[in-house]
Amino acid sequence: MSVTSPMGPVMLDLEGICLNDHERKVLAHPCVGGVILFTRNYETPEQVSMLIDEIRSTRGSDLLITVDQEGGRVQRFRPGLTCLPAAASYADSYRENTARALEQAASAGWLMASELLALGVDFSFAPVLDVDCGISEIIGDRAFSDRPEIVSEMALAFRSGMNRAGMAAVGKHFPGHGGVALDSHLALPEDKRPFEQILARDLLPFRKLIDAGLEGIMPAHVVYSDVDSRPACFSLFWIEEVLRRRFGFAGAVFSDDLSMEGAAFAGGYAERAKEALAAGCDMVLVCNRPAAAEEVLESLRDWDYERVRRKRLLAMRARRRVERSVLLGSAQWRRAVDDIEQLNARV
Repeated sequence: MSVTSPMGPVMLDLEGICLNDHERKVLAHPCVGGVILFTRNYETPEQVSMLIDEIRSTRGSDLLITVDQEGGRVQRFRPGLTCLPAAASYADSYRENTARALEQAASAGWLMASELLALGVDFSFAPVLDVDCGISEIIGDRAFSDRPEIVSEMALAFRSGMNRAGMAAVGKHFPGHGGVALDSHLALPEDKRPFEQILARDLLPFRKLIDAGLEGIMPAHVVYSDVDSRPACFSLFWIEEVLRRRFGFAGAVFSDDLSMEGAAFAGGYAERAKEALAAGCDMVLVCNRPAAAEEVLESLRDWDYERVRRKRLLAMRARRRVERSVLLGSAQWRRAVDDIEQLNARV
């Protein structure tokens, strides 16, 4: 029996390829608003579709289902889906034929989105808008380029493909993770560059995509010490002043995973969640720590969650879906796969 509940502010994960009884109870909590799936939740397209159906039948249609499906190193669902190239793989094509590279990026965005939508996923946390500065291994080839104008062009094309398929996009990691060497999964990186330099370089792709109507953004667990002592994910300056007021961003803001070491400065998990929400995040992610996710849910039971935040999150739902059999039988899918196979052959 389907249960319909208002969309809450917490996104959590699951243990395996099907729901267990305890997870069904957790999903019924009023503060749950989304589920992010990982490789451990995926075996085949048919299996994950059944899992997603089970999640929705437990919670209701307002729940957001998402995954990290950028391509390259970060593609959680693989068997039965198209293997997508890393963002940096488009660089050679761009140098040889810019128009063709942009077509390929749009094809990749459409293909990624279409295949996920056919499984029941709402959106992927993509594209990466970080500018590669040559020092971040955690970003590296996940960035389209070391030139902000090229990142902007390629990301705009990738997002256009996603939108054409019926999927909203999430740009990450605001205001830019490419300028630090440390991995925010393992430590809290500090970017000491002046604000003007970040504005002129790292923030350019974010501004371009926001102007084009970008639906979602994920801030970084990075401290930009020239302007604020708090990581961007917990910073009123970055989220409310820069993102909302100066850039006019009206979409949804998702925290990066609060289980990452870059979030530990805020204290326990409940404190992390409350501080991220207070700074302007619309939804917080708590991954790979089931007990911590439940702690956060209980701590937010009486949270005053504004209606406008729910509206921004509801806009992240899938806009349309195509049956998987219909998708795989379409000429558009075949052309997109051919485009991506040409890119993969060059890597």
